[in-house]
Parts: sequence; structure tokens; C-alpha cells
Amino acid sequence: MLATERTFIPFSFSHWVVLLLVAAGAVLLVWAGRALRAGRAREDFTHGFAIVLAAYAGTMLIVDMLPARWSIDSSLPLHISDLTWMTAVYALWTRSRWAFALTFYWGLTLNPQAMITPAMRPGFPDFAFIDFWLQHALVVWAAVYLTWGLGLRPDWAAFRIAVTVTIGRAVVVLCFNTVAGTNYGFLNAKPANPSVLDLMGPWPWYLVVELLAVIVLWTLITWPLTRPRNTPNQSMR
Repeated sequence: MLATERTFIPFSFSHWVVLLLVAAGAVLLVWAGRALRAGRAREDFTHGFAIVLAAYAGTMLIVDMLPARWSIDSSLPLHISDLTWMTAVYALWTRSRWAFALTFYWGLTLNPQAMITPAMRPGFPDFAFIDFWLQHALVVWAAVYLTWGLGLRPDWAAFRIAVTVTIGRAVVVLCFNTVAGTNYGFLNAKPANPSVLDLMGPWPWYLVVELLAVIVLWTLITWPLTRPRNTPNQSMR
């Protein structure tokens, strides 16, 4: 059983357990995507996944908007994880090229980074702890399922879409943070907890370093997946 923690402790027993559960779930979804024959069964499973993700994350978004939980600092859907689950739902339902691109790059790099160094205080079994991990896990699972379960692949056009939208989103949220006094995406200040941003210098320079690091990382994960393959990709609309 997981040990209870009043405050989340990075790389504690509960942290490692949930990371392993996320990895195990990803493996199972890849197996499911490959085991199901292309056709009605696979479509039903994929649409069911989209419904589960939309139902849970959408419900939690509404809950956070309720007066008892409302906070301009955290309730608005401006976190990258909020945008990622929305694009993941659309990608699962439609195989849209742009939605898959954002789900792939955000879901497999930015989302896991938040899971490795979570900016959270409650520990297990606080509901905030469970909600954080479930929402982030569902997004990672969607990205993994689409890519290695269904066989969708990014290309350099998808790379350009992701970079352009990411920069555009950062500019909009940075402006909002400045006006509202918030810090969505940690664009206006680093998180209080230790994170990789601590290695990137002071504000605003860490934003530039972070962007360059993301572009390099996305380039490295795009290149091997754009090499010619013997089997055709699943279609993206």
C-alpha cells in the first residue's frame, strides 16, 4: 500500500509508484491499440477513451470553477495540461493532424516534465494528489496510444504546428499573467518547488532557454519517427 503523505515529497515511495503505474498503463494501451483490429472495435475503444478523458477532465474543470474552489490563480484552463487534454480528446476522436501534433509534443514532453517535478503540495491520499496524477496520466496515455497503439506519426509539418502554437500560447498567457497577476505556465516566475527551470537562469532568460531546449528535444524525437517505414501510417485528417 502507498504510504500516506500530508505533503508531497518528490521521488518518495508514492511518487515512484504512480510513475510506474503511468508507465504500466501506457504499455497496456499500446498493446490494446495493436491487438484490436482496425475497424469498429478499435474505433469504439478509441472513442471510449476520448469520452472518459473528456468526462473526467471536463468535470474537474467545472468543479474548479465553482465558488468554493474558484481562484483566478489556478482555476482557468490556461495550464498546458488543460490545453493538452482538450487537444487529446479531439485527436482521439478525429485523428486531426494539428490535434495529434499538440498531443504528441505536449503530452510526451511538457506533461511528463510536470510529473517528474510536480508543483503540488498535497500528498497521497489527498484528492488533489489523485486528481493531478490521473489527469496527467490520461494525457500521457492518450499521446502514447495514438502514436504507438494506433500508429500515428508526427512529421515536420506537425513539428512546425506545435512550435508555432506553443509560442503563440505562451505570448497570450504571459500577457494575461502580467495583467491578472497570475503565473500560469510559470511564465512570469519559477515554481516554488525545485524544477528543471532552476538550471535555466533568472526570468526572463529561462523562458528563452526553455524554448530552445524544447525545440531541440522535439527535433530529436521527431527525426527517428520521420524516417521511411515499410508500413503505412494511420491516416490523419
